[in-house]
Amino acid sequence: MEKTTKMSTKTLVMGAVLTALVILLQYMGSFVKFGPFSISLVLIPIVIGAATCGVKIGGWLGFVFGVVVLLSGDAAAFLAVNVWGTIITVLAKGTLCGLLAGLTFKGVNALSKNTFFATVAAAVVCPLVNTGIFRIGCFLFFMETITQWAGGSDVGHFIIFVLVGGNFLFELGANIVFSPAIVQIMKAVRR
Repeated sequence: MEKTTKMSTKTLVMGAVLTALVILLQYMGSFVKFGPFSISLVLIPIVIGAATCGVKIGGWLGFVFGVVVLLSGDAAAFLAVNVWGTIITVLAKGTLCGLLAGLTFKGVNALSKNTFFATVAAAVVCPLVNTGIFRIGCFLFFMETITQWAGGSDVGHFIIFVLVGGNFLFELGANIVFSPAIVQIMKAVRR
């Protein structure tokens, strides 16, 4: 007999609310710039969804994040260079940051039985994966263009300190502070 797993209505509704929040935060984040790139608070609801609704919802929220990045114009500079490279990089970084945040939460929570600690771990993994996949995409698809953007300076230095540095630190800090706090509040409200 085949085992099927169905999501509860509560999980689907929470997933829908978080999907709307991901879309809203990504579009609003398009207006807040740190250097050439938008500040991304959108990883917070991705981590919350991964922690409270599971791996599938985490992956879905990450995918939605990627689609909105492509539609909002945030990836325009990269789309002008390599359309398929941009689509692959943006969708992969979004989807994988949600999936791996969910898997991290699930694994750490199973081992530690501590949702706070598991949420912190997921909150660290999410921006690491998001930024890591972006850097891999830069090296695979955009190296020639990034070398030109660097204007003769060290390309690795340019990628770390100009393209991803400050934004990554902001995303990591915001995730570590807000995601566990919100998950704990949601947990307390359910009781």
